Amino acid sequence: MSQIKPHLRRVGGAVVTTLAVLLVFVSLVMPDQITRLAPGNFWLNALVRIPIEAIVAIAVLLALPERGRRILATILGFTLGLLTIVKIVDIGFFAVLAREFDPVLDWVLFSDGYHFLEDSIGKAGAFGVAVAAVLLAASLLTFTTLAVRRVTRLLAAHARPTRHAVFAFASAWVILAVLGVQIVGGIPVAAQAAADLAHDTALKVPQDIADQKAFEREVQVDAFRALPDDQLLTALRGKDVVIGFVESYGRSAVENPEFDGKVLAQLKADDAKLASKGFAARTGFLTSSTAGGGSWLAHSTFLSGLWIDNQQRYRSLVNSDRLTLTKAFKRAGYRTVGVEPGVTYAWPEGQFYGYDQVYDVHSLDYHGPMLSWSTMPDQYAVRQFANFEYGKPHRGPLLGEITLTSSHTPWAPLPVTLPWDQLGDGSVYGPIIKSAEGAGSVWKDNHKVRQAYATSIAYSVDTLISYVQNYADDNLVLIFLGDHQPASVVVGQNASKDVPISIVAKDPKVFDRIASWGWTDGLTPAPNAPVWPMNQFRDKFLTAFSPEGEAH
Repeated sequence: MSQIKPHLRRVGGAVVTTLAVLLVFVSLVMPDQITRLAPGNFWLNALVRIPIEAIVAIAVLLALPERGRRILATILGFTLGLLTIVKIVDIGFFAVLAREFDPVLDWVLFSDGYHFLEDSIGKAGAFGVAVAAVLLAASLLTFTTLAVRRVTRLLAAHARPTRHAVFAFASAWVILAVLGVQIVGGIPVAAQAAADLAHDTALKVPQDIADQKAFEREVQVDAFRALPDDQLLTALRGKDVVIGFVESYGRSAVENPEFDGKVLAQLKADDAKLASKGFAARTGFLTSSTAGGGSWLAHSTFLSGLWIDNQQRYRSLVNSDRLTLTKAFKRAGYRTVGVEPGVTYAWPEGQFYGYDQVYDVHSLDYHGPMLSWSTMPDQYAVRQFANFEYGKPHRGPLLGEITLTSSHTPWAPLPVTLPWDQLGDGSVYGPIIKSAEGAGSVWKDNHKVRQAYATSIAYSVDTLISYVQNYADDNLVLIFLGDHQPASVVVGQNASKDVPISIVAKDPKVFDRIASWGWTDGLTPAPNAPVWPMNQFRDKFLTAFSPEGEAH
């Protein structure tokens, strides 16, 4: 027995040391986008890479006395743990928002993500995910620190061969870097992923500070701020205008053959519905400032005429006096109303945008079930707009902004279109949603997810067109657009940030004002339809409907 115990200790020590080496190595070469390594080849790709950070760190550690080596190893291990956590967060951000995590500006998104989980899987599930994330982060910091210290002791105990190995690997790294040798997916064998990430992360602070200063100057430049109220939107006098933001309605919904069939068929049917009432449409593309999420960034970009692609710019914008599109309508004598079923708490931004009235989840009088994140079906929210505002007798001109949320992730369960006079207080949706396929089932199959996404977009767009068909008078102008593309699970990693935008009207004079835009007739944009950055729409729209149709 006494002989077995030392043997077990040696075996156990070898296993722990092997795991420590693997943890350090994987932490160094792991990418911040999982798609940068071909599926199924992670270990093959990783094992043929040479991380320069390890070579430099080992050389420095061996040059130090024991106490200094121990202190530096602890610092390096903790830093490597932090960088590994950032990589994992980056993987999530690229998967959902198609960009990397900004450690200066993006902390607020964790709160939004937690609320999304609460709405999607319940408070207990969201709390469990949050606890697991905290434990994972703490474990990574602890184990990478211990692993680096253990590997350092091992290498110091074999200093002479380690120095020879460092020289050989350093020489190989230089040669491979000069030759540009790559493995599957264009990944260089001479790796420096951890160093690049540390460099980029450190640069975020000065970059964000510089961006904030630049934006503070940009927000003050506005060609329309001084335009007299009686010259704003004169070509729309006598019209009511509705702006609809369709959640996740991206270009892929009309151009990706894997799932665009449902959407294209619905758009064709909706063109016929419009024609039956004498309405027509023109459609183009805008490039959103965000993808996969961050709808408020797109909304603020569209309405303010400024490029809002991060939380810092958004906060600066809503604390400014920028002339938004809604404010322009208000100055032109319109009553401005926001229908925001996704707003579940205080929303001071409504005052910035210039709304006279905001209808949030609490004031829309919905008594039906939630649909994961979406608090109510789009058809119900639009019907309430008609009841509360559009259908009022003897009212003045109206600008309504409606955010449609039924096409929000996770696209299950989904509502169905009902006769408008059967919506009641929303309780009619109870058995419908109860029998609908839930998110847990849909998300087991990526094909199902994409089909559910397409179904949700078809439903949301048809809700708006059906509203025109059933409620609109001859003077309605409807503008609707997507806020951003959906997550990469639907559109992949290389999709554009373009979204469709349509203008629907009965009066041909409306289309005369935008004839120079070159938009496609109907609701389906042609592949070569014009594409503008989303922040350009405000100025182009105000210019088109100003007295002379010229910029001021």
